Amino acid sequence: MEYRIEQLARTAGVAVDTIRFYQGKGLLDAPRRDGRVTWYADSHLERLRRIRELQQRGFTLTVIQRFLAGELEPSDEALVAAVTRPVAPQTLTLTELAERSGVAAPLLVSLQQAGLLVPVEGGDEPLYPADDLEAIAAGMQLIAAGVPLGALLDLGKDYSAAVDRTARQAVQLFDRHVRERIQAEGGETEAAERRLLDLFNELLEASGTLVRHHFQRTLLRAAREHIERSAK
Repeated sequence: MEYRIEQLARTAGVAVDTIRFYQGKGLLDAPRRDGRVTWYADSHLERLRRIRELQQRGFTLTVIQRFLAGELEPSDEALVAAVTRPVAPQTLTLTELAERSGVAAPLLVSLQQAGLLVPVEGGDEPLYPADDLEAIAAGMQLIAAGVPLGALLDLGKDYSAAVDRTARQAVQLFDRHVRERIQAEGGETEAAERRLLDLFNELLEASGTLVRHHFQRTLLRAAREHIERSAK
């Protein structure tokens, strides 16, 4: 069956402009042209329904395009949702964060610029996880102990850059050695989807434990070496 663009829009429950927008973004194949008339097929209708289904799960058009191109499998949906739409934390505005932490807003902005505070994505006004109050309190303990603010910010920038680099490498390792292996094994989509999500959550927790313990051990080793050098 073939449709004029108005018929396709009505059947799919979308606006004509939406269809044209999807075509411009490469989400929808070009229609068959017969002179000045364009005709859309059932495949276009199925694609529009698939786009709507993925949108209802909260995926961005960029992620949807990867699903449609086959770069992401249907069994990736739960994993992608967990990564791109995690459970929303309790958030605070910059003013609320300053009031509850007792730290002036300009200093909080400096911490953000150093990569030590990261606002939640989305929205016009930056929002910060309430858990940041604990991190701010820890930083203020270091300052109260005599660590200069400038030196602490420089350390924070170095740490943030190193963690970002390590995290990206960890994601690539998971994708290459876990996700791709499970996808290659085939099997039922729902089972693979559940297995991927479970493994991701387990490895996320394990990675946090590994990093925390490694940093503590490395910090103690650095302190011992510093003491030994100072004693010579």
